[in-house]
Amino acid sequence: MADLISGLPVNAASSFLQPVGAGERIAVIDILRGCALLGILLMNMEAFSGPLDLAFTGIDPHWHGADYWADAAIYVLVQGKFFTLFSLLFGAGFSVMAQRAEAAGRAFAPFYLRRSAALLLIGLCHALLVWSGDILVIYALVALPLLACREAPRSWLPAMGVASYLAGALLVVILGALMSTMGRLDANAASLRAAVEHAGQAIELQRQAYAHGSWAQAVGQRVRDLGAMLSGIFVTGPEVLGMFLIGSWFARSGALAEPARFARLYARLRCIALPVGLLLALAGAIWHPYQAPGTLDLPGGIAYALNALAGLLMCLGYLAWIVHWRARLQVLAPAGRMALTHYIGQSLVCTAVFYGYGLGLFESMPRVWQLPFAVLLFALQVALSHAWLRYFRFGPLEWLWRAMTYLAWPPLRRR
Repeated sequence: MADLISGLPVNAASSFLQPVGAGERIAVIDILRGCALLGILLMNMEAFSGPLDLAFTGIDPHWHGADYWADAAIYVLVQGKFFTLFSLLFGAGFSVMAQRAEAAGRAFAPFYLRRSAALLLIGLCHALLVWSGDILVIYALVALPLLACREAPRSWLPAMGVASYLAGALLVVILGALMSTMGRLDANAASLRAAVEHAGQAIELQRQAYAHGSWAQAVGQRVRDLGAMLSGIFVTGPEVLGMFLIGSWFARSGALAEPARFARLYARLRCIALPVGLLLALAGAIWHPYQAPGTLDLPGGIAYALNALAGLLMCLGYLAWIVHWRARLQVLAPAGRMALTHYIGQSLVCTAVFYGYGLGLFESMPRVWQLPFAVLLFALQVALSHAWLRYFRFGPLEWLWRAMTYLAWPPLRRR
């Protein structure tokens, strides 16, 4: 998701908005995106290698031994922590670009709407033609209410962000309570069983399309998956918007551009937010480790909210540690500059490996082996980033996104 933030400080001398040059970028932002890329890949491996609806449900009880502990480690340490970091960075980029537009005396809304429309188009192509676990479509849609928050006072942004983020989790708790109440009534037993059967049928359709079907059959299944994903925007939308707003505060306050001025904040995030979030994640994993597809009750809703809060705290803790170690992690910055290309590239490689129209390893790779596979793929992406950026200014999809946004072809090759 490269250029989810522009990486730019405000340049008052600019007379118009231009694509970001390498020398103008805020380096720590690229490092953060590089780290988030690895976390996103580790999280998505389960959804690449098996049915999408069986992923992100907790610690799957069908795993045993080392596979079980690998699944547990990803659930506790990764799932929901780096998706939120990407969302935070998108919000930071929004504020940076708004500041640039104001400094240049240019209208921001038309530019931003073109950028969001371009992201929506890229996301739809990804979701329908490559992999249905796409997040770009949600980002592009939630970018619209973010625009309405542009004039919010900077001091309000953290509270607004946390409130919006937790609103999505609270909605799941309310739904869980309603489902638990319905489950106590015999009249609703048949409808609840039907919901579980429908979830099972959806999983089987994914298994048939992605494990055994042609690319055209997989596209048909991805259309259905996209509809199901969009139906959950009432939960994911507020969470994403919340992280956008928190990221806007990090940009507008200068916490990303000048982290040394915020040493106390970063120390608290490292030493308080991260350990507390980890304890909450462990508590949720021990108390309610798995939520079967098609089922939701009050304990499941509370467990979701607990993990959502843990994800927020751990995301901020990870961000603080990455900022603290930014000099050591500089090698990841080129991958962060090409994050959109690499995000979609991960989908292309993994569907080619796991899907039936590729190598056909769907549901065949042990969970414990998925982790080194992801690390190796990411290492290759880092190496490719260094090589590519020696000769080109942007990644290929970053260049295309800029062209669609600025309505001009920016120069690609380095002079």
